Amino acid sequence: MNVIAFLGSPREDGNSELLLKEACRGIEESGYVARTFRLNTMNIMPCQNCGGCDETGVCVYDDDMGQVYDAIRTCERIVLASPIFFSALSAQMKTMIDRCQAFWCEKYLLKKPIPSGPHGRKGLLLLVGGQKKEIGLQGIQCAETSARAFFRTISVPEHSTLSYTGIDAKGAILKHLTAMKDAYEAGRNLVM
Repeated sequence: MNVIAFLGSPREDGNSELLLKEACRGIEESGYVARTFRLNTMNIMPCQNCGGCDETGVCVYDDDMGQVYDAIRTCERIVLASPIFFSALSAQMKTMIDRCQAFWCEKYLLKKPIPSGPHGRKGLLLLVGGQKKEIGLQGIQCAETSARAFFRTISVPEHSTLSYTGIDAKGAILKHLTAMKDAYEAGRNLVM
């Protein structure tokens, strides 16, 4: 089973990355390897809404998204891990998602969705935000909405979400009573 993961945090060893590493440990201990893309270190230009992919489903820009497109097209499991910044996914994650407009064109304009593969396609969304209470929950809901649209576009019909609010300082997720165990189990469940 082909598993890929996207880390949307610019902070090395931050809360999003700690959650993702634990989910990947669950995946790997189930016998699979997750290929992780550290979006902050990649050369990915924002979508220019140029219409270049409208008739072909292929983006006209040649950057690191080429390897992302190939990975998304061939994966059966996909993990997104992002901090919540200003009630949204990180800029790194959103830039990658926006460049998947090419998949949207391929699916909806050209009527060529990504095939589901022998194991189907499933996703996992990991979100961590510093804000608490209602504002924090609104950020989770906004990020979830973007991720759901992304998953639908790349023909991932179902996904699970783990989200944590009130987690801000670097490494604070490690003090959460269940977060690491939750992430590990979510990784295992993703590939079962």
